[in-house]
Amino acid sequence: MRIGLWLLAVLGTVGAGLAAQATGAPPAQGDNGMKMATEAGFTAWVAGFRTRAMAAGITPQTFDAAFRDARFDPSVVEKDRNQSEFTKTIWDYLDSAVSDARIENGRAALQANLALLEQIEAAYGVDKEVVVAVWGLESAYGTYRGTYPLIGTLATLAYDTRRGPFFEGQLLAALTILQSGDVDAAAMTGSWAGAMGHTQFMPTSYLAHAVDFTGDGRRDIWSDDPADALASTAAYLADAGWQTGRPWGVEVTLPPGFDYGQTGERVKKPVAGWTAQGVRLADGGALPDHGPASVLLPAGAQGAAFLIFANFQVIEKYNSADAYVIAVGHLADRIAGGPPIRAAWPRQDRALTFRERVELQQRLAAAGFDPGAADGKIGPNTIAAVRAFQRSIGAVPDGYASLEILQKLR
Repeated sequence: MRIGLWLLAVLGTVGAGLAAQATGAPPAQGDNGMKMATEAGFTAWVAGFRTRAMAAGITPQTFDAAFRDARFDPSVVEKDRNQSEFTKTIWDYLDSAVSDARIENGRAALQANLALLEQIEAAYGVDKEVVVAVWGLESAYGTYRGTYPLIGTLATLAYDTRRGPFFEGQLLAALTILQSGDVDAAAMTGSWAGAMGHTQFMPTSYLAHAVDFTGDGRRDIWSDDPADALASTAAYLADAGWQTGRPWGVEVTLPPGFDYGQTGERVKKPVAGWTAQGVRLADGGALPDHGPASVLLPAGAQGAAFLIFANFQVIEKYNSADAYVIAVGHLADRIAGGPPIRAAWPRQDRALTFRERVELQQRLAAAGFDPGAADGKIGPNTIAAVRAFQRSIGAVPDGYASLEILQKLR
């Protein structure tokens, strides 16, 4: 479930500081002292959380059984705090996400589970190749579902102050799942970030969308049998508005003189409008009409261009990163026998680091082009600010936040 970018810190200092906040004591000195203080703070936090969980309807029996073996896990905080400050370029990401091996394995997974997937497609109206593609990206078709004990992991992240309220909500949802009897605490495992099962549901998403497709009385997304997990994924996408039999998007070519200011998800036009401007399928064919569409340039004017439809936004509900959505859609297309992306990528470029993305936003703001918060996240506001800056210097206004743009701002 793709998951995000962000603050870097040194674990030992953070752990000691958190313990001090929880216990009111100053951070202990030395590794052993910090460890003891952190564990004491965590124990105190669990006691406080128990009261809040009881007030939310969790029984003492459920809580105590769930927390019997729960421990503070410093490795989880370290992973959360030290996620790579580099993000992959779209082409590097797709090279891995839609590799030949993943395509081949996806086709094999589709055939091995064809009867099940056809039943799920009929029940929820979500194309089976899309469900398989999510499965492939989230857990390599069930191969890597995560082995972290979820209660201890979520409690560790809830105790940590960086995203404490979010993870406390996830922890409460996990306890609700345990109380419902769908799984026991020992079997409730997942990623270090709290995502669970074959298709990596967060607990709140599980409560909202998981289904018992096998009819055994449990919504079991953890077992070797992927039926409930795959059906739950289809239910999630259906609930988000999936349009059966329609594409997420198609690769296109743009004509000479195209107005790059019209690109991005904020600009939607009827397909006839894009056709009138000279936009064509990558193979030269006419554009299919699947409703209002936008032109997306994930690597700027020098990379591939896509015409994206409503199902693109549906996959975004599962994971909001453009790279993820394109990967799911393109992997589904390849599993179904579609062609690779035809356009070349600007492989001479590299991704901006987190610090460089923050600097880019700060420099855009200082130059009078408001990108919103300087948070290192390249969203619609930053893209619009980049585009405005590009226009001001006579560059192609494709909104691509590149190292070249940062250097020009410097």
